[in-house]
Amino acid sequence: QVQLVASGGGLVQPGGSLRLSCKASGRILSINDMAWYRQAPGKQRELVASITSSSSTVYASSVKGRFTISRDNAKNTTYLQMNNLKPEDTAVYYCNADLNGDTGTGYRLRTNYWGQGTQVTVSS
Repeated sequence: QVQLVASGGGLVQPGGSLRLSCKASGRILSINDMAWYRQAPGKQRELVASITSSSSTVYASSVKGRFTISRDNAKNTTYLQMNNLKPEDTAVYYCNADLNGDTGTGYRLRTNYWGQGTQVTVSS
């Protein structure tokens, strides 16, 4: 049973910071890409940041310079450090991981998983 658990959301004032965490657990051989998405009310889900297994990163233009994605491969965890938060950052943030699962048969099973959403609210 592979599971992604996200945490770290909350209420913060504009200009404040939050760090989101997402830990993958279960029968995992390796994790390829990990990413954070967000969805604001009435809006489409959008990619915020992604990170490859070799720690190459991609950011949405709206968060570049303010957010930092990282990963700890030993812990199967990705982090999203969010600084200088703005009201426009208010959304439910979702963790995503593309990983290779252990089938127990000598063959991998590449699967994409989503974590539960964590609410980030930026307001005065």
